[in-house]
Amino acid sequence: MDIFKLSALAVIAALCALVLRKRVPELAMALTLAAGVLLLGEAVDALASVRGLADSLARTAGLSPRVWRPVWKTVGIGVIAKLASAVCKDAGEGGVAAFLETAGAALALLAALPLVEAVFNTLSSLL
Repeated sequence: MDIFKLSALAVIAALCALVLRKRVPELAMALTLAAGVLLLGEAVDALASVRGLADSLARTAGLSPRVWRPVWKTVGIGVIAKLASAVCKDAGEGGVAAFLETAGAALALLAALPLVEAVFNTLSSLL
């Protein structure tokens, strides 16, 4: 699916949810989640292709999976936390969303530690 179809789906879902939110807020939330799942499914397909190419380039460059894996984990944690936070905000739970964003940042830092360690080891071996 191209970006025009995805954008049309998102705008139509948002407008429908806006109309439904006044009368049946639960249905509006369900519609928003359904549209989000469809959009996310398309994004996952696109990211799978990107990841395949990035992994291939990393192997060609001689990068260890030990170095590359934290990058993917960190990106994944950020995307999941952002999406879940947006759903919480849409449900009117801004406080929960803020706590989730903080937890996501902490977990992303934790996932990135092996990469930071590898950088420091490389720098210390050069000195």
